[in-house]
Amino acid sequence: MTYSDQLDLAIQRLHDEGRYRTFIDIERRNGSFPHAVWTKPDGTEKDITVWCGNDYLGMGQHPVVTAAMKEAIDSTGAGSGGTRNISGTTVYHKRLEAELADLHGKEAALLFTSAYIANDATLSTLPKLFPGLIIYSDALNHASMIEGVRRNGGAKRVFRHNDVDHLRELLEADDTDAPKLIAFESIYSMDGDFGPIEAICDLADEFGALTYIDEVHAVGMYGPRGAGVAEQERLMHRLDIINGTLAKAYGVMGGYIAASENMCDAIRSYAPGFIFTTSLPPAIAAGAAASVAYLKRAPELRERHQQQARALKLRLKGLGLPIIDHGSHIVPVMVGNPVHTKMLSDMLLADHGIYVQPINFPTVPRGTERLRFTPSPVHGPHEMDALVHAMDGLWAHCALNRAEQAG
Repeated sequence: MTYSDQLDLAIQRLHDEGRYRTFIDIERRNGSFPHAVWTKPDGTEKDITVWCGNDYLGMGQHPVVTAAMKEAIDSTGAGSGGTRNISGTTVYHKRLEAELADLHGKEAALLFTSAYIANDATLSTLPKLFPGLIIYSDALNHASMIEGVRRNGGAKRVFRHNDVDHLRELLEADDTDAPKLIAFESIYSMDGDFGPIEAICDLADEFGALTYIDEVHAVGMYGPRGAGVAEQERLMHRLDIINGTLAKAYGVMGGYIAASENMCDAIRSYAPGFIFTTSLPPAIAAGAAASVAYLKRAPELRERHQQQARALKLRLKGLGLPIIDHGSHIVPVMVGNPVHTKMLSDMLLADHGIYVQPINFPTVPRGTERLRFTPSPVHGPHEMDALVHAMDGLWAHCALNRAEQAG
């Protein structure tokens, strides 16, 4: 069998299981998001509404952000020109790190090209800094956290999702003198449930462990200044390392950690994922800094975002659709079959101009396939009406069960 044949078999397996992923060619139009233009496979165009984007607050088109990016690109050009160590650190990068440190009430912040890289690079580097480190990782942590823990070569323990009793059992079973770190998330993006931050911090204090929290799906959207769920719960001071993204609520690109000056300096000095990567373009850093600064003073956007999520969940529940509702902004509608999920997604796009990507294995466990909606302040009443009516009609057309709330 040839190499090409092996690749054909691998791709065909995904088709057979109904979980082959298709890229939808869309063009966002500045000023009109969540509306976009879909270029169909035949080359024709169709106006659509995006319901699965991570630009949660519409900041990717905000004039404050785009103006900052234009100013930076006019001043500096396109790229950064190097790694952070070799000519790739600019005033824009330093300003952004200062904004992020201030946001989280930490001494310092360290910028990466994505939150994935920030998680992977940091978690894989920590055992170099703390020999014998044991990392306790929530079972549903993001793939970037799992990869970082897997690659670090140190000891790891996986505790059942949000199960602090199981975490305690694992901590009690290990050497009391071993350095420890607990890694978890504030909001788990597939179900939209919250991590037990205070309970984990209590365990960390009791067992002398560091805490590492991923706030990727919370920064910009929770807390008085948008620093995340830990800020909302007044717990930021109890967390040693906070990971966040600039590519979701902030509408731009990049990831970061916020921590003590010593922690950021050590990661900066030892993490290959930081050392050997070309830094973000200055225009990206400028736009992200403008977005972070703006959202610190825009609680009304956060409240509007939560109102939209509550309204959509209420209306879908009223139709008897099986949604998961843990009180966050994420709205998963459970389908439970990869073929049906893809079919619903295709019909929403082709027949109703509504774009929501199917979520299937390995992102979620088999049998829990879903459509995951992310309402935003820029989705208006007309867009929500269209979505609710389309879901009602398609659910009936596909003869899918209407059930009580899934969670």
